[in-house]
Amino acid sequence: MAKAITVKVATPKVIKALENRLAKIEMDYASQEKYEAEYQKALTKFQEAIKKWALANISKAENFRTNYRSWNDSLNVDFDLNTKGVDFPQEPKREHEVIHQHSYKEMVEDITNALNILRMTDEETVNASTMKSIARYL
Repeated sequence: MAKAITVKVATPKVIKALENRLAKIEMDYASQEKYEAEYQKALTKFQEAIKKWALANISKAENFRTNYRSWNDSLNVDFDLNTKGVDFPQEPKREHEVIHQHSYKEMVEDITNALNILRMTDEETVNASTMKSIARYL
């Protein structure tokens, strides 16, 4: 069983760390729209490259399947291509964290509440229960 860690952290250091984290969360949330637009643009480019690659290699298709939907006059064509040893386009990866609005509001509210309480205290150090509740933001 792991032993408990007993550390006393100065209140001003905790306040400063929370202020920095709040600023980073706000900056990340404000800039995620720009980063998401860049990612979507790269994803669209990737999808076009995959279409071209798949059509160029359709003669090597395995497990060819079709599904016609008469109710909307559409045909779904599905097939498998072996990519072992073949150079094909790589899907872009998100380089940014997506923060949903409800998560953002919750994090900002929690950090703001913790900062308000810590700024009002006369204690020189932060107790263990407070550190436990704010540790996920540090």
